[in-house]
Amino acid sequence: MTHQLDCRGLACPEPVIRCRDLISAQHPAALTVLVDNAAAQENVRRFLERNGYTVATTQQAADRWELQATGSACAASAACQAPQAASRLGRTLVLITTQTLGRGDDTLGEKLMNNFLGSLGELGEGLWRIVLLNGGVKLSATPGSALESLQKLEAAGVEILVCGTCLQFYGLLDARRVGQITNMMDVVTSLALADKVIRP
Repeated sequence: MTHQLDCRGLACPEPVIRCRDLISAQHPAALTVLVDNAAAQENVRRFLERNGYTVATTQQAADRWELQATGSACAASAACQAPQAASRLGRTLVLITTQTLGRGDDTLGEKLMNNFLGSLGELGEGLWRIVLLNGGVKLSATPGSALESLQKLEAAGVEILVCGTCLQFYGLLDARRVGQITNMMDVVTSLALADKVIRP
């Protein structure tokens, strides 16, 4: 039996929460989810894939996506989640909420942010994840040294999460050039799993 969730009209991260709750309660082998924006589509897809499902996405209209998920039904069980949590112990998360670093002069702040991102690689394997919120999402869509540094970090294996609600607010969903679209539930979970959080 295929379960269906109609998440159209729901604000982030409610579509992901609805999926999580259904999976936790019923462990369906097949699931269809309807959403009405690109950020929700990507957030739900990533959540389902992270929990063992194979997902096929169809855009049925400008504001309607259908995600058909099949496969693993172990999502939300302790056996599935424990290895993920254990593998992240000791990892460093960097939370960036602005396009510039510090207060005073924006030109200087932009230069400092470029230098900061260019230096993050020195953390080596300890650098686990970078989360971009509010004005920080502009770094994922603005050509320049900051974007190039983020792309190098991502290529080296650092996870970069970019707030979908923030991208929508700034009209940058299609301009994003690095990272995965994320939601507040992922951000809160990331902060809880991180061993250390750096907020420049």
